[in-house]
Amino acid sequence: MKCSDKKHNHYVIATVKEWNIKRFHQFVSERPGKWTLITDKEELTRENLERINPKYIFFPHWSCIVPESVISNWECVCFHMTDVPFGRGGSPLQNLIVRGFTETKLTALKMEKELDAGPIYYKVDLSLEGSAQKIFERTSDKVYELIEKIFLNERKPTPQTGKVVKFSRRTPEQSEMSKSGDLNNCYNHIRMLDAGSYPKAFMNYGEFKLEFGNSHFNSEGQLIATVTISKQSEENKQ
Repeated sequence: MKCSDKKHNHYVIATVKEWNIKRFHQFVSERPGKWTLITDKEELTRENLERINPKYIFFPHWSCIVPESVISNWECVCFHMTDVPFGRGGSPLQNLIVRGFTETKLTALKMEKELDAGPIYYKVDLSLEGSAQKIFERTSDKVYELIEKIFLNERKPTPQTGKVVKFSRRTPEQSEMSKSGDLNNCYNHIRMLDAGSYPKAFMNYGEFKLEFGNSHFNSEGQLIATVTISKQSEENKQ
């Protein structure tokens, strides 16, 4: 018998991002049931989960491959920042912004073997304004609202419909600033990478690496940003 077949009130939230970890402690202090936080992929084992025996495992911004042995034995829920099936795949925030989107849907879906292809519990509107950090913090609030709706209502997910469009995960090299274009593109490039644990927008200048953050336009239409300059090691010079 799968563990998800047994009635209980124990839940797991697995996340690696500090904004979700902080929100977890606020959330569980005011909610019924038993809640376990997992922040290390080494703890996400079948043996550990059998001991906990959760009804749901929620994955807000986990950023790691979840073993099939976990997905097949528990009801696993992830949160994807697109209106799936549009935008399945990696780096959804950055892929949306480079395509000119200013808003999207945050989708709660049941995890299956195929990435982001599972049935949907809920979709809610999500603004893409501001820095990546602000967007992720805004997303975290909505994620926990959806978690509450799912575990309280025990909602059954419904299959995805529509044309499948897949995104590719961006590489650190793609964080380099373009040497041409307009200021708005520069602004979007900086802000979509401006979050903790993400590779910042950067530009190489001789022996130096310039990293950009905190971008905004002033009253004269000039783009203002914080620049951090570091000396490059020999192997990292381009």
